[in-house]
Amino acid sequence: MASRILVVDDESRMRKLVGDFLRRDGYEVLEAGDGQEAVDIFRENRDIALIIMDVMMPKMDGYQATKLIREESKVPIIMLTAKSEERDELEGFDLGVDEYVTKPFSPKTLVARVGAILRRSGATEKERIEIDGIVLDRAAHQVTIDGRPVELSFKEFELLAYFMENNGRALSREMILNHVWNYDYYGDARTIDTHVKKLRSKMGEKGNLIQTIWGMGYKFEAPQSGQ
Repeated sequence: MASRILVVDDESRMRKLVGDFLRRDGYEVLEAGDGQEAVDIFRENRDIALIIMDVMMPKMDGYQATKLIREESKVPIIMLTAKSEERDELEGFDLGVDEYVTKPFSPKTLVARVGAILRRSGATEKERIEIDGIVLDRAAHQVTIDGRPVELSFKEFELLAYFMENNGRALSREMILNHVWNYDYYGDARTIDTHVKKLRSKMGEKGNLIQTIWGMGYKFEAPQSGQ
C-alpha cells in the first residue's frame, strides 16, 4: 500500500508541483490549504505517513498546526519556509519538525528527503519480505529462494527489495534509479538493465518473475505468500 503524504501550503500551484512529484514516485497525496485544514485532515486520516508543512499560511500558520499535531502524534514533518533565519528553524525543531527545507527548492530533492525520512521511521520498509518462495531479510541482508541462499551484491539486494515491495506494480526506470541509486545518481537505463540481467540470472527460474515492460521499465509479479 502506498504511503500517504499530506501536503500543506496556501499556494495551490505549490501543492500541485509537490503533489505531482510525490505521485510520480508512487505516494498517495492529500492536500490542505491552511494549518487548520491540515489539522482537521490529519485527525480524519491517522494513516498519514508524513506531512510537508508550509510555515506562512492564513487562518493558522505551520508552527501552530505542527504544535497541535505534535500533541497527538509523532508523524514525521518536513517544514517548508521562505525564511532562512536560524531562529525560525530552531523554533521548528523545538516543535518537533524533522527537517527544514527553504524555498525555492528542488521538488526531486524534496521527494528524496521524504523517502529517506520514511525509511528512517520504518514506514516504507519491512524487515522481512516473503513472496513465492523468495525470502528477503533486511536485518541479515540475506536472500533465500526455496530455502537456498542466493549471493547478491548490495545493489542487486536493494533492487530485489524494491521489486518485492512493489509486487504487481509497473516501475519506470526513473523510479528505479531514484529509489535504488538515489536521486543524485546521474546514470542511465543501461545501469538498471545490466543489474536486472545479473539479478535474474542469480534467481534462476524465479528470475522470470521480473518482467520487462518495453519502453518503460520492469514489473515484479508473483502471488503474495507471506508478509
